[in-house]
Amino acid sequence: MTSGAILDVARDGIIVFLKAGGPLMMIALVVGLAVSLVQALTQIQEQTLVYVPKILAVFAGLMLLLPFMGDALAGYMGRVAVRIATGQ
Repeated sequence: MTSGAILDVARDGIIVFLKAGGPLMMIALVVGLAVSLVQALTQIQEQTLVYVPKILAVFAGLMLLLPFMGDALAGYMGRVAVRIATGQ
């Protein structure tokens, strides 16, 4: 395997990682920001209040996005398996 092929596999892996994990991270960011804004507006300074809505939102997002994430990971594995089988 040449260094160019290794870089292609690594670059593809990073892109797949961002496709799979990025939406869940964005959901957690938006929910955390919304809860923090509500805390600031109501002056409720409970530190543990943000965790439950964030966990529920990420879980709901995971249930919705799981087919997309599985497809992205399966596609990446298929491309890597083809490279291994052909010796590229």
